[in-house]
Amino acid sequence: MNRRRGPSARLKLTLSYAGFLMIAGALLLAVVWVYLLRYVPDGNLSGPGPFIPNRGDLVRAFAPAAAWALLFLLIFGLAGGWFLAGRMLAPLRRITDATRRVASGSLSHRIELDGRDDEFRELADGFDTMLARLEAQVDEQRRFAANASHELRTPLAITQTLLDVARDDPDRDADELITRLRVVNTRAIDLTEALLVLSRVEQRSFVRERVDLSLLAEDAAETLLPLAEARHVAISASGEIACVTGSPALLRQLVANLVHNAIVHNLPAGGTVDVDTSREDGFALLTVENTGALLSPMLVGTLTEPFQRGSERTRGDQHSGVGLGLAIVKSIAEAHGGTLALAGRVDGGLRVVVRIPAAPV
Repeated sequence: MNRRRGPSARLKLTLSYAGFLMIAGALLLAVVWVYLLRYVPDGNLSGPGPFIPNRGDLVRAFAPAAAWALLFLLIFGLAGGWFLAGRMLAPLRRITDATRRVASGSLSHRIELDGRDDEFRELADGFDTMLARLEAQVDEQRRFAANASHELRTPLAITQTLLDVARDDPDRDADELITRLRVVNTRAIDLTEALLVLSRVEQRSFVRERVDLSLLAEDAAETLLPLAEARHVAISASGEIACVTGSPALLRQLVANLVHNAIVHNLPAGGTVDVDTSREDGFALLTVENTGALLSPMLVGTLTEPFQRGSERTRGDQHSGVGLGLAIVKSIAEAHGGTLALAGRVDGGLRVVVRIPAAPV
């Protein structure tokens, strides 16, 4: 929006200082007039003795001096106000320069205002914090978009290859082609839905309700029981009531992702998955443990990154997912004010703990 250029804040403060100083000087002179000169009688007070000035004589002598005093106060107020306003507004100029750099695309700049705590220091620190979070989010989005485009390109390329082969070989079995296309298309749909869920979580556009994590854990264990039985994995859900305030759909997705991840990556077959809920120090805890192969701390630290899978042996599995399960879990937990902690078990497998602030009783 185009606006007319108005006087600067420094000029406004300068005029305010000078005006206030002039008003204070005028009031001081008025006090002198009211409480001193009005008691001096008017008329001729001269007699045989020495000369005695009357009120008129004092006014004629006082008025020029008062005028010069007011003029001095005006000049002093303008000069001093301009100097003081410049000193006071110097931090604001640094903040303005930082906003212009941000507008030009530079998110790495920081104000780092020194000095004691005041309103400008709080504003600068808040602005630096906002820039740090914004820079981290932009970097994460760029990295995520690059990974997502790479992952989406793979099923599309496979589909194109299958169609090209079918076109060049008219005697190819149509049922086999349809089956393979269905598998590839299903994986692309799962990836798209996962990306949409992750985007929704990052925007935090959901309605909060009271949710019991223990019920969600039992529901996820029951729903995924056929998958666990097919893989010869024993699954159990137990624990106490652990209520939180959040989105039922997103929290159900969180629990389902953790249980599904524990079943799929439970290698070799015949392992166990334990789901437990509890309360501790004002937090609701959801713990999911599964047996499996030994995981290095370096690998565990990367499992929450998008498109990371915990085991090379599951990459070709149709149930292995798209590598966004734990990334979605982490985003959902953080959107609800919680945390996600992963640790490799000593005898193999993974232990995942989600801590979310408990709902008030």
